[in-house]
Amino acid sequence: MLGKLILLFTVGPLVELFLLIQIGTRIGALPTILIVLLTGVVGAFLAKLQGLHVWMEIQREMAQGRFPGDQLIDALLVLAAGLTLVTPGIITDILGFLILIPVTRLPVRNLVKAKLHRMMDSGQIHVRGFM
Repeated sequence: MLGKLILLFTVGPLVELFLLIQIGTRIGALPTILIVLLTGVVGAFLAKLQGLHVWMEIQREMAQGRFPGDQLIDALLVLAAGLTLVTPGIITDILGFLILIPVTRLPVRNLVKAKLHRMMDSGQIHVRGFM
C-alpha cells in the first residue's frame, strides 16, 4: 500500500507536469493555464451539481426506509472527482470528469463495492452496528 501511495504522489504529479509542459510548448503557456483554470471552474460547478443530485437521491432512499448504500458510494466518488478536477493536470481532469458522469461512474462504483465486499470477507474491514 505504501508503494502505491508513493507512486501516486510522486510519479503521478511528474507525469501531469510533463503533459502540461508538452501542451504548453505546443499551444503556449497562457492557453495552457486557461485550460487548467477552466477545467477547475467547470469541474467544481459540475461536482456541485452532481453532489446535490446525489444528496437528493440519499434523502429519497432514506425517506422510503432504505439504506442509501449506492448513493453514499456515489457521494464519495463525486467528492473524489471534485478534488481531482481542482487539481491541475490533464489525467486528473479526465478521471474527474469520467467519475462525475453517472453512466461512467457506475462501473467505478461497482469496483468500489466489489473491493469493499472482498475486504469484509477477508476480515480487513469489520462492520458493526450501533447496538
